[in-house]
Amino acid sequence: ENTENFETLLNKYLKKIKNFEGKVVNGKVISIDHNHALVDVGLKSEGKISIDELRFCDKEKEIKVGDKIDVFVEKVEDKNGEAVLSREKAKKEVAFDTFDEILKKNKSIDGTIYGKVKGGYTVDIDGVITFLPGSQVDIKPTKDIGHLVDQKLTFKVLKVDKERGNIVISRKAFLEENFKKNIKDVKKNLKEGNTVEGIIKNITDYGAFIDLGTTDGLVHLTDISWKRINHPNEYLKIGQKLKVKILRYNTESNKISLGIKQLTKDPWKNIEKKYKEGKNYSGKISKITDYGAFIELKEGIEG
Repeated sequence: ENTENFETLLNKYLKKIKNFEGKVVNGKVISIDHNHALVDVGLKSEGKISIDELRFCDKEKEIKVGDKIDVFVEKVEDKNGEAVLSREKAKKEVAFDTFDEILKKNKSIDGTIYGKVKGGYTVDIDGVITFLPGSQVDIKPTKDIGHLVDQKLTFKVLKVDKERGNIVISRKAFLEENFKKNIKDVKKNLKEGNTVEGIIKNITDYGAFIDLGTTDGLVHLTDISWKRINHPNEYLKIGQKLKVKILRYNTESNKISLGIKQLTKDPWKNIEKKYKEGKNYSGKISKITDYGAFIELKEGIEG
């Protein structure tokens, strides 16, 4: 009789485990310390969730003792006899249907890049961690994405894999779609002579690449300042927002040449009126070479 009762109780317990593991359940927060929150989900033992995970998933409100929250039960008991719970996985599990709907309807979604992982980046979309492959960050390959981190960006959903617990997104797909939709406005804004706003995405020895939102352009070293400069990073830094002038736009190769100095007055204009031959002027030595010295008379004007 005792054996039968034990078997009945065991079967009930095993059934309970089966009903809990891999599922999202509602639990009650019973205590919070500096590192973890203890959550009771109606099992033999409570489960822990790290404070960092709670804060990440529940930015909009602070979780307090007594609050009821949805958690994902990864394991009913670990080696310490505690339930292994996850708030992030619970949010993702609930979000799968929403992301599936977004994918089917080809909608866009906003999120923030916050971390680097193998093969790409992690993106926070309303407390749900999604994966952005490195190849899907931009239309053109980009090594440094510093100017995009912690900024609200728009993405398309590429894949929702419920079995692997993975949501794959793409910024590149959104940019391409946006470019096609707004191609008339884009071409209108990107006319030679127009002034546009952009963000510096990369700096090289010969210039800086500017993200114009729908495409990229290059400011050559000689078009940064009227003053002689040795390297673009003397004047510019990655992530900086600035206005630039479109100098040339090759629609066939989609290459855009931009200028910064062209937005200010050319100091060499009417130079002969400002500086007369045979007269004395004071200046500052800007560079000394084997063959002589360069004197700066005024910013951008050297002799």
